[in-house]
Amino acid sequence: MPQLAVNTPIGPLAIAEEDGAIVSIDWGWPAASVETTLLVRACRQIEEYFAGRRTSFDLPLAPPGTPFQRRVWQELTAIPYGQTRSYGELAAALGTAPRALGGACGRNPIPVVIPCHRVLAADRRLGGYSGLDGIETKRFLLTLEGVLSPAETENDR
Repeated sequence: MPQLAVNTPIGPLAIAEEDGAIVSIDWGWPAASVETTLLVRACRQIEEYFAGRRTSFDLPLAPPGTPFQRRVWQELTAIPYGQTRSYGELAAALGTAPRALGGACGRNPIPVVIPCHRVLAADRRLGGYSGLDGIETKRFLLTLEGVLSPAETENDR
């Protein structure tokens, strides 16, 4: 499976492609890099996102998972840049329990592009994050998108 990494403020992200679609983004460098048109495009879009020049991604995605997980991840892609939803709101929209929704968020194979970082607890606490550095990474992404102010970021530590 071709992979290519991009260096970001949250660390290197290794993007994998299969059958013309992005299937995963992992933290770290891949053992071997292969440049494909899609992977170069994905790296460019991620760089633009972190530079503040991109608010949505235009990439074919095929995350491996159960039908329920894929339904949750599709719903996450509908959360606009700079906005959040609660686990409860999303669970109600999908007709499931917040805990089940949280489990699917934690198994998201394409973080950042599928924005599970935009899901918060009902009281706006950040909750968890399965990415590198956990909650600090989620806090960084939400600050980048303007959801959290730098002051909130410092006061929430």
